[in-house]
Amino acid sequence: MVRGGWEGHSPVAATDAFLPFLRSSGFAVDVSDSLEVYDERLGGYDLVVQCWSDGVLTDDQFTCLESAVRAGTGLAGWHGGLVDAFRHSRGYLRLVGGQFVDHPGGFVDHRVEITSTHPIVAGLTGFELRTEQYWVLTDGLDDVHATTTFAAAEPWHAPLTVPAVWTRRWGAGRVFACTIGHHPADLELPPVRTMVERGLLWAART
Repeated sequence: MVRGGWEGHSPVAATDAFLPFLRSSGFAVDVSDSLEVYDERLGGYDLVVQCWSDGVLTDDQFTCLESAVRAGTGLAGWHGGLVDAFRHSRGYLRLVGGQFVDHPGGFVDHRVEITSTHPIVAGLTGFELRTEQYWVLTDGLDDVHATTTFAAAEPWHAPLTVPAVWTRRWGAGRVFACTIGHHPADLELPPVRTMVERGLLWAART
């Protein structure tokens, strides 16, 4: 579990909330408040849970992260801790498969729709929430499991639907991303909590 960066995303509180779940699921969890953990030993882990908004990843750190995921280490996270991190690193953006660009209106009422039958979202239905609605840029390699739609407004002139939850294969590894989670309370909403818990397990090396 790697946490830090911008404190506005509550990296310690947000990740602490999932420690009991991970441990009860059989994981021995190491927690790092430094990106120095992204070294050649990273490939020995089955899962990296990242909550590090903004920040700078060195080329060597990215190489270790990408190599670990390619060889089977899972990578998972939520909100800015995964999709608004290390903007300078094109390799990192390609690995994760999506990048935050805006949250128009700040904290707004919006809806998340379930769009697949993947085990991460099985049995869940669409839901309403009030928090940051992430406008993200993604690519066609993502398997999208939930979306959110921005209503037409100035300066854009038509509704825009973007992924809210996706998974991605990278070599032998798996990536799970959820754009919800500005506040720890967002992650405690039952459908969000369920998706994240399932996403962590799905991403982990089996």
